[in-house]
Amino acid sequence: MEPVSQTCYRHSDRETAVSCSSCGRPICTDCMSPSPVGMRCPECAGKRPGVAGRVAPAVSGPWITYALIALNVAAFLAEMGQGGGTSLSAGGSLINDGGINGPHVASGEWYRLVTGGFLHAGALHIAFNMFALYVLGTMLEPAIGSLRFLGIYMAGLLGGSLGAVLMSPNETTVGASGAIFGLFAATFLIARRRGLEGVASQIGFWLLINLVLTLSVPGISVGGHLGGLAAGAIAGLIVILGERRRHGPGAAAFELLALVALAGGAFVAAVMVA
Repeated sequence: MEPVSQTCYRHSDRETAVSCSSCGRPICTDCMSPSPVGMRCPECAGKRPGVAGRVAPAVSGPWITYALIALNVAAFLAEMGQGGGTSLSAGGSLINDGGINGPHVASGEWYRLVTGGFLHAGALHIAFNMFALYVLGTMLEPAIGSLRFLGIYMAGLLGGSLGAVLMSPNETTVGASGAIFGLFAATFLIARRRGLEGVASQIGFWLLINLVLTLSVPGISVGGHLGGLAAGAIAGLIVILGERRRHGPGAAAFELLALVALAGGAFVAAVMVA
C-alpha cells in the first residue's frame, strides 16, 4: 500500500507522508521531533518553532510505573513477613484478608477489589507481572503521560476484579495480571493508532501467548485476565479518541474523566454482582 501524501500543517508547500504520533497532524522534515513513540510536531514535542536541535520532553518519565512496582513489591514483602509469598501456592493472612473474593466483597469488604490487584501468590507470580509492568510502563507512560497511564492501569485492575468476581466468585484471586492485560490491550491499540506497526506486532504477539496460557494453564484467573483485557481496550480507545480531539476545548479533561468513569464503573459493577 502506498503512503498517502499530505501537506505539512505548518508549511503548506511541502508534501509529507508522516504525521505527528501524538496529535496526528501531517509534518515535514523540518517540523519533525523524534520521540520514543515516533515523530512529533513542534507543539506536541514542546519544541519552539524555528529553533533546530532543541527538543524538550513532551511528558515526564515513567514515575507512576516505578511507584506501582514499588507498591506491589512492598505488598509482597509484607506477605513474606507474614508467612506467605514463598511459592506459587503460597497464601498468608494478607491474601486471605485482601484478596478478591465474591462473598467477602458482597459482605461489604469492597476494598478487596483494589487490594487484590497488589497482592501476589508467589515469587514467580510477582516476577512475571512486574517485568511486564516495567516493559509496558516504560514504553507507554512517557508516550501518553502519567495521569492517562494511571487511568488505564486502574481501569485494567478493576476490570480484572470484575471479571474475577463474575467467573470465579467463590475463589480468592490475587495479582496485578488484570492491570497488565489492560496495559497490553491499550499499548497495542495506541501503537496501531500512531502507526508504530512494529511495536504493535510485538505487543500483539506477547498478548496472544499470554491469552493461550490463560486459557490452557490451570489455576489462572481467566475472568481476571479477560476482564482486564476488555477494560484496557476500552481505555485505549478513550485515549485514541482524546488524541483525535486534543485541540478541542476541554478534550484532555473529558478524556481523564472518561477513564475515571470506566474504572469507577467496573468497581461498581463488581460490587453489584458479587
